[in-house]
Amino acid sequence: MLVMKFGGTSVESAAAIDRAAEIVRARLSRHPVVVVSAMGKTTNALLAIAAMAASGHRDRALTMLCNVADFHRREADTLVDLEPLFEELAEQVNAIAIAGELTPRVSDAFASSGERLSALLVTALFQRSGLDAVHIDARTLIITDDRHTQAAPLFPETFDRISATVPELARDSVVVMGGFIGSTLSGDTTTLGRGGSDYTASIMGAGIDAEEIQIWTDVDGMLTCDPTILPGGYRVKICSFAEAAELAYFGAKVLHPATVLPAIEKDIPVRILNSRRPDVDGTLIVADAPRCADAIRSIACKREITLVSIVSTRMLMAHGFLRRVFDIFDRFQTPVDMIATSEVSVSLTIDDTRALDAICAEIGTFAEVSVEADQSIVCLVGDNIRRTPGVAARVFGALKDINVRMISQGASLLNISLVVRSADLHSAIESLHREFFENPDPMAFE
Repeated sequence: MLVMKFGGTSVESAAAIDRAAEIVRARLSRHPVVVVSAMGKTTNALLAIAAMAASGHRDRALTMLCNVADFHRREADTLVDLEPLFEELAEQVNAIAIAGELTPRVSDAFASSGERLSALLVTALFQRSGLDAVHIDARTLIITDDRHTQAAPLFPETFDRISATVPELARDSVVVMGGFIGSTLSGDTTTLGRGGSDYTASIMGAGIDAEEIQIWTDVDGMLTCDPTILPGGYRVKICSFAEAAELAYFGAKVLHPATVLPAIEKDIPVRILNSRRPDVDGTLIVADAPRCADAIRSIACKREITLVSIVSTRMLMAHGFLRRVFDIFDRFQTPVDMIATSEVSVSLTIDDTRALDAICAEIGTFAEVSVEADQSIVCLVGDNIRRTPGVAARVFGALKDINVRMISQGASLLNISLVVRSADLHSAIESLHREFFENPDPMAFE
């Protein structure tokens, strides 16, 4: 069996869904299971509607909801009755407006509607195209804890439900389900976090022991650099799970960072493909990628980063300094991306600044804190970094005219990460790409 996940841009309209149907039709012999995201920017629209209702603007929220409903009605073209879901959403808008707040539980119930609508619409359009498609509500299969908006799957329960339901249906039909959503054991709707449809596809692949998990998006695969910053990068033909996870975490948006985890457990290949150019081979992600001549597989970046520098000479020769610092970040549930330390100082980066003022106030009781916004992380990833001498020298040579604020090498054997001002990001990536991909190995890049 094969799992095929179609992202928002791949199901953004009836025409896009028809393209997806032809892609699925060409793979019917592999018994595809289809996971879909919400159409286009529907999830963003739904969250904006919920926030508008919570702020007391009920009528405006209902008008915005009408726009979302009209779009889906137009694309559905009377093929499927979506009205019960729109009525449910309208009732939720009224309830949110009355309560005057948007709790995580209600946010999940509201945001899940994007994938629920998409899955019903995709099923209907697949059927119109002649495919024997059957819809399954993902909430009956993906069982999670109750950590709303960032729920974690309960794998034993989830795999039991998948194995008992999906293989038999997939034998004769194309199974279609929404990604991103699940439910607790008590039946409350949950979501897996933004980008969670990739995660759903990987969970499904592990649950049915799929031969491959395909992530269909709007690019030809992983590229050697972010095309929104530097067009003209090369397509990465193949990379390892470890490389893909690093690239995804540090900004490669074609793959959700958690996607590879269930795939790694079951050693299931993951392939990134373009729904607009299905003949392109895409990027294949496997446990052990073949060696290539290049030290670097790809350059990722993470924007809107804040650099926090902490210094306390009072901690010289004292123990517990780092523990005190990171206990504070932990209590405020603020993840740290990069770290550089000395005996009396630590520099680190964060992308969530909601609790930064409170964090700085607590650290300020025993250390000096400085904060620099508008920073970016540039991350060079490649299994060959650990085997290739002189990579760091080449990095600094390429960036000789750019002020590097922080660098990390060694925490991961396949990653060199550095921080530059966001204003220097384009120049940094352009220089690094020119340095490392002047003559890329044709066996690994195209």
